[in-house]
Amino acid sequence: MGRTYAAPMAPDLIADPETDPTATYAVDPALVRRLARRVVAAPRAEHHVSHTPMTGAPLASLPLSTREDVAVAVDAARAAQRAWSRTPMEVRERIMLRFHDLVLDRQVELLDVVQLESGKTRGQAFEEVADVALVARHYGRSAAAYLRPWRRAGLFPVLTQTTEHHHPRGVVGIVSPWNYPLSLAITDAIPAIMAGNAVVLRPDLQASLTALRVVQLLTEAGLPESVLQVVLGDGANVGQAVVDLADYVCFTGSTATGRSVAVSVAGRLAGYSLELGGKNAMYVADDADLDKAVAGAVRACFSSAGQLCISVERLIVHDSIADEFTTRFVEAVGAMTLGPALEFGTDMGSLVSQAQLDRVTAHVDDARAKGARVLTGGRARPDLGPFFHEPTVLTGVTAAMDVRDDETFGPVVSIYRVHSDDEAIRLANDTDYGLNASVWTRDVARGRRIGTAIAVGTVNVNEGYAAAWGSVAAPMGGMKQSGVGRRHGAEGILKYTESQNVTAQYLLPIAPSLGLSEEGYARVMTAALRTLKAVGRR
Repeated sequence: MGRTYAAPMAPDLIADPETDPTATYAVDPALVRRLARRVVAAPRAEHHVSHTPMTGAPLASLPLSTREDVAVAVDAARAAQRAWSRTPMEVRERIMLRFHDLVLDRQVELLDVVQLESGKTRGQAFEEVADVALVARHYGRSAAAYLRPWRRAGLFPVLTQTTEHHHPRGVVGIVSPWNYPLSLAITDAIPAIMAGNAVVLRPDLQASLTALRVVQLLTEAGLPESVLQVVLGDGANVGQAVVDLADYVCFTGSTATGRSVAVSVAGRLAGYSLELGGKNAMYVADDADLDKAVAGAVRACFSSAGQLCISVERLIVHDSIADEFTTRFVEAVGAMTLGPALEFGTDMGSLVSQAQLDRVTAHVDDARAKGARVLTGGRARPDLGPFFHEPTVLTGVTAAMDVRDDETFGPVVSIYRVHSDDEAIRLANDTDYGLNASVWTRDVARGRRIGTAIAVGTVNVNEGYAAAWGSVAAPMGGMKQSGVGRRHGAEGILKYTESQNVTAQYLLPIAPSLGLSEEGYARVMTAALRTLKAVGRR
């Protein structure tokens, strides 16, 4: 179908046949060639042609790496890391804060390419720009504090002096997905780089242009090119090579693939962090502000067409307000605007691929066939683009239906009624996943109590996902089958380091001395240990 791109657009980004009859790809090939130079690949490498989900038009042709290319990238990164680890923290900070400014200054171009690769709306693409700026600023200003040597209590006051150090691991391998092509390509790399590591990044092929552009901005900010290497290719070969060769692995994706990553790195005792799937719940309590809850639910369920690991797929509503909430929510969902446009104002964009559309369609069809009711939506919209699907609300969902427990990762949400907070907590916890939850109530203390009882890594009170996600000084990650480790905050940077305890002992050894026998030493130590407890020594 024809393209429906609209202003604002970045200069020299879009190649449009309406103005250039020779244009073949949706992105200017000259720009693609510049970005392709960052890919570690052979001079005559096989190329991959990506397509924009917004219209199905060819997007860009980029070279593919091989397992051998990954080895070259890791070796180059390891060589660069030795010099980078000696770079003063003040220099790293200046680079990261310049990068912060470049991301905001070049946001029009970044928004365009994020939309073209992911199909999401411009407003939802801006979430990624804001996220990258937040993370760059946070670690640009906090990394030194997180990483500085810490004095710790020694065995004996004064006599034993202990310092905790944090050293970079070496080469961090990052395997990032397609759904947040800007954020997830670079925000995990930022703390790794600030900690003195080099990075080998393998973005999903559907997210390659965005990843290459933001890596180029980081280089423009002053990062040595060799510190951040990019390889492109499929997960089974190129992604697996990154997992096999890096000193630490950061993976974001499905739970099934995450388990495979964990098995791969376990054999060589490498460290890893995984952010995986979710079946996230939003609870609307009986005292919730329904105006805010309805608007919040629309954002929480359908941002990025539901292709967000922390988006809501289960709406749990207190029975006393369920009828009113459902009526208003269904009306709001039915009024959402859909479409492919590179401008603000559209409520929901496209799914990213035929595979995602097939999964969404299968979940809806299975639920409908087994007795669920579709309150609104429920069908694909090929008139808008090849992978569009209407935002869909289901009720009457049972355990016999795939949509009840499996992650849909699309614009489908199911409504469940409960009669109490305790019942809501039990239902929210009735899943193998534990990534994100949302609680809506006028009583924030009540919301916090409910939130702490839900077994998830992040809880938002009176927000769907953005408040906890955007609070980058605090950890974010999953419990249960939703992952291992955390991003953001202290944990988000210290995971990329090896901790080291350096302790100096003064005057007396930790052994019999000054003529004491072993028995006498034991008596003295016993008395000392009792004294230390009595005076409150930790």
